[in-house]
Amino acid sequence: MPRARLHLIHTSAPDDTSGLTDRIAAGDIDPKRLVAILGKTEGNGCVNDFTRAFSVQALTAALGEDAAGVAMVMSGGTEGGLAPHILTFEVLDEDGDGPALAIGSVITPDLKPEDIGTATQIDMVASGVTEAMARAGISDPANVHFVQIKCPLLTAARVADAASRGQATATTDTLKSMGFSRGASALGVAVALNEASFDDAVSALLSDPSVWSARASTSAGIELMGHEIIVMGMSNAWTGSLAIDHAVMADQIDIHPVLDAMARLAIGSDATLKALLAKAEPGSTGLIRGNRHIMLDDSDISAPRHARAFVGGALAGLAGRTDIYVSGGAEHQGPDGGGPVAIIAERMSS
Repeated sequence: MPRARLHLIHTSAPDDTSGLTDRIAAGDIDPKRLVAILGKTEGNGCVNDFTRAFSVQALTAALGEDAAGVAMVMSGGTEGGLAPHILTFEVLDEDGDGPALAIGSVITPDLKPEDIGTATQIDMVASGVTEAMARAGISDPANVHFVQIKCPLLTAARVADAASRGQATATTDTLKSMGFSRGASALGVAVALNEASFDDAVSALLSDPSVWSARASTSAGIELMGHEIIVMGMSNAWTGSLAIDHAVMADQIDIHPVLDAMARLAIGSDATLKALLAKAEPGSTGLIRGNRHIMLDDSDISAPRHARAFVGGALAGLAGRTDIYVSGGAEHQGPDGGGPVAIIAERMSS
């Protein structure tokens, strides 16, 4: 049976691969079994954040031919006290019982610039998620707990490329294009997991925040034009000590659903926390439980950066650790102002 293995490795810089290579040398990680690497890098998380591509380049070089087919999702921005780190996922073979954490990954073809933030992107992501579920051996969407996606964004050069071919892009604002891409990708997840119909998803894109996925986490970057999709869930066909559950925060300080998910996994009694992954956004109202905030009004620091630091602090205090994966920009990922959270635990009794 397949068994997922997870390592959390701290990094001293975006190109620091020493923790990975040391574990490979020690036999703790089998590079030929790697299927995905997630990471938080200390860039600004905006259009011109090249720490994401820098990290992918370094990891690819370190892995050599073993990097082929490994989905690499780097999320920029470790504002506040968030610790830069990577998460490595391997799939091993061993006898045992289920259910356990199941993982499947897919790398989609490239999009044209004019297709970013459109129905075409929603459809491509929905198909990719369905394929990743099949690779993970998950047939019931209800058993999917988190879908992590790296998606493309627009640059001035990409907008110009589309215009040279007589095509218009969803926006010419490169920063806003990140939201279009994240939102379309999240709605693709919603379609694949039966959380929304395709027509409703297309109609809702960046116009109706009431249509959202409870299990999507999407991050836009300059380093690709396709999508790197990682599906995580529970399956009776998988074995091992790892388990996953998810929660949805209603707003930026709504920690109780996360506590409930941790309790379901028996963290603190029969299990230990291995990883926490979350989405964060400022919301559209400028209010949190009736109190005004200025995340949307700050011209110096983009709102998603504020949200990462704010939500990261709330969740770090809850988890008692700062090496958690908090990604900013949660368009159609949870309710307006809130966001999905995934908890991966290691069960002591398995």
